Amino acid sequence: MRPTARYIPFALFVAWCAASPLRAADSWQAGVSKVKITPAEPMPMAGYAARGSAHATGTLNDLWAKTLLIEDAQGQRGLLVTMDLCGIEQELSHMMCERLSAELGLQREQIILSVSHTHSGPVVAKNLRPMHYQMFDAADQKRVDDYANWLVDQVVASALQARERLKPSRLAHASGVVTFATNRRNNPADEVLARRAAGLLAGPVDYSVPVLAVFQADELVATLFGYACHCTTLGDMEWSSDYAGFAQDELESLRPGCTAMFWAGCGADQNPLPRKTVELAQQYGSELAQGVIDVLSGVLQPIEPVLTTQYQEIPLPFANLPSEEQLNNDSQADNIYTASRARYLLAEIAAGKPLEPAYPYPIACWSLGKSLDWFVLGGEVVVDYSLAIKAEQPATRSTWVMAYANDVMAYIPSRRVLTEGGYEGGGAMVYYGLPTIWAPEIEALILQEVRRQRK
Repeated sequence: MRPTARYIPFALFVAWCAASPLRAADSWQAGVSKVKITPAEPMPMAGYAARGSAHATGTLNDLWAKTLLIEDAQGQRGLLVTMDLCGIEQELSHMMCERLSAELGLQREQIILSVSHTHSGPVVAKNLRPMHYQMFDAADQKRVDDYANWLVDQVVASALQARERLKPSRLAHASGVVTFATNRRNNPADEVLARRAAGLLAGPVDYSVPVLAVFQADELVATLFGYACHCTTLGDMEWSSDYAGFAQDELESLRPGCTAMFWAGCGADQNPLPRKTVELAQQYGSELAQGVIDVLSGVLQPIEPVLTTQYQEIPLPFANLPSEEQLNNDSQADNIYTASRARYLLAEIAAGKPLEPAYPYPIACWSLGKSLDWFVLGGEVVVDYSLAIKAEQPATRSTWVMAYANDVMAYIPSRRVLTEGGYEGGGAMVYYGLPTIWAPEIEALILQEVRRQRK
């Protein structure tokens, strides 16, 4: 624990809250809830192929699902669920949304399912399928299936509790800056410290820390914050929410009664560097928490009680699909993940599910009041997208870009990254079970839909 002097800005925030001009009539409604989703028993871990089917050996810090339900002055609702998980895939996402829709009367566009992309969480359903396909025994597969079903129940229970807690609220937003994210494509890990000291780090980054504050009376009951960086500080065998979890824990310890919720930005090509120690995960978490505190201690923009929600799945095209002959050859490959993907795809074809030329890619937008557009993208999205989307924001509105939401189906490279190749440009596709790399036009198609949804 660092000296108390580090937290002086938060004391200023408390004084600001007491005198805030946002004390005007409350016409938002908001409810917040959280539920622990740390597996109750050892089971396989997600995130790194090298782990194979190895089980977690303990818990460093717990995993959580946290829920914010908001309702504007006209009764329009939006439900955001943040989860300390590596990813969720399409089938589980649909199942979760169907349950939430049935229990809370919400439409699909009113629901956002966000994961932090911690690489120290459990295997969840079919996410990163080729890493695990035919590699688990029956007992492990049952553990994975049971956890996914239990997770849905926990999220629904949390959402129902958030609805029960709806109260008059005020919403406000602003953004800060934290600088530990590093473009991993352009900076060798062993050179990062020297390059940073010399001001020579290369490659695009997004250091912004968007913050949404939710007040009830004079109390801060929730703070939502994002950052564009992989949750990959840690790589051992303990459950952990990585730096994002340490940031949330620190914020909640500083403000009892406030639920801190992290969402991942377009950080697919960004790493916390250096990494690999618990101390570094705690350090980055503390830096991010301080970045949020600095925002809360400054001037926040009030948000008028108007919410507009949109959701669309666009067909995102693949490059040339492999033939069945090629898949049969790949199924005998020396690379176990190439072989695993081929066997999985051949099994899907045999079950009457032929390879499709495109993937239904989810894009959403929540527009809050007159000042904020919050875009929500599926998959592991590289930083080029957030920079491009923000570059087109109107002068009167702020723009936030969430990734790793609703369906984490693959990396989403920009045209630049796709052309350059490498892991993010195509190499990672094998681990997600998609048949080939993306077609070159995917960036243009995604940005076209973002422009259509922009208010």
